[in-house]
Amino acid sequence: MEKNTHFGFQTVSEADKARKVGAVFDSVAPNYDLMNDAMSFGIHRYWKHFAAHLAGVRESSRVLDLAGGTGDMARRLATRLGPQGQLIVADINRAMLGAGRDRLANEGRAGNILYVQADAEQLPFPDDYFDCITIAFGLRNVTRKDAALAAMCRVLKPGGRALILEFSRTRAPGLQALYDWYSFNILPRLGKWIAKDEASYRYLAESIRMHPDQDTLKDMMSAAGFERCDYLNLSGGIVALHRGYKF
Repeated sequence: MEKNTHFGFQTVSEADKARKVGAVFDSVAPNYDLMNDAMSFGIHRYWKHFAAHLAGVRESSRVLDLAGGTGDMARRLATRLGPQGQLIVADINRAMLGAGRDRLANEGRAGNILYVQADAEQLPFPDDYFDCITIAFGLRNVTRKDAALAAMCRVLKPGGRALILEFSRTRAPGLQALYDWYSFNILPRLGKWIAKDEASYRYLAESIRMHPDQDTLKDMMSAAGFERCDYLNLSGGIVALHRGYKF
């Protein structure tokens, strides 16, 4: 029997969520980077730079950037790899993956980067394969997050690390009310004006509220097999960077 899950604030079947999320990213792919700058006032660049720095990627590392989208994290990771290193950018959405491939190729970063269309819940890679896995602002769109975390742990080498950068719960006093007002009043309007898609950015605001909070996600990582799990709050907890290791 098919299970139900959430798509934003809606209750839908798991299969229906996958279709709906796919439609969202088909729609937003052409304006995704522009919207990221507009809706975060450019702060997303700091969040991603910080995550790439803490990833500890070395010149010879084998790295998976999961839900790699338009390549924003990948371009930061690629600069840390040498000729012997390898970066695989994976995304379930063909439009987003194509946008990332074109962007990185135009920037001259095509050398040691491979692109794979893949479902985070069923990663098509061998066990113990990657030194590092990153996923930035993608986990909340995954239908079965526990399956995706288990798959990430499976393909990570012993001694490897996974980093999850994702919207989370605000911790600064008084920030939540302002953040809610901005999310449900300004974000959809930005989506309408810039991306010509108000509904997708309303889903974005809703999906953030439905995503597990910092401690819940930390516990989910531990249950999936990661060890020494922790997290760092960024921008008052609007975003959190979770880390887990495999030993």
